[in-house]
Amino acid sequence: MKRTGKSGLLRPEDVLAAMPEKRRKAIEARGAEILAKIDRRMTLAEMRKGQKISQAALAEKLGIGQMQISRLEKRKDPRLSTIQRTVAAMGGTLTMVVTLPGQEPLVLEAE
Repeated sequence: MKRTGKSGLLRPEDVLAAMPEKRRKAIEARGAEILAKIDRRMTLAEMRKGQKISQAALAEKLGIGQMQISRLEKRKDPRLSTIQRTVAAMGGTLTMVVTLPGQEPLVLEAE
C-alpha cells in the first residue's frame, strides 16, 4: 500500500482497495447508511414532537413560558445559543456540520 507524504499515513482509498470486495461493499453500505441519517432534516418543532415533549414541558425545563417556545419554533433565524439550550433540554447535543466547496463535510466544534 502507498503511504502519503511525510506523515507516512495510509490513504483510506488504498486501504479500501486492498480489502476483499465483500468487506469493501459492507463498509460502503454502512457509510451510505450513516450519511443518510446525517442528511435527515427537521425543524425544532419536529424534533420536539419526535421526542414526545409538549411545548409546555419544554418551556418548564428551560424556565420560560410556553408562548416563547411557540415563537422560537416559528422564528426564521433563532440564536445558536438558544437552539443549543433547547436541544439540551430535550436530552440532546447540538452538532454543526459545515460543507465547504471541494471538501468533505466536517463537524464544527465550539472553542
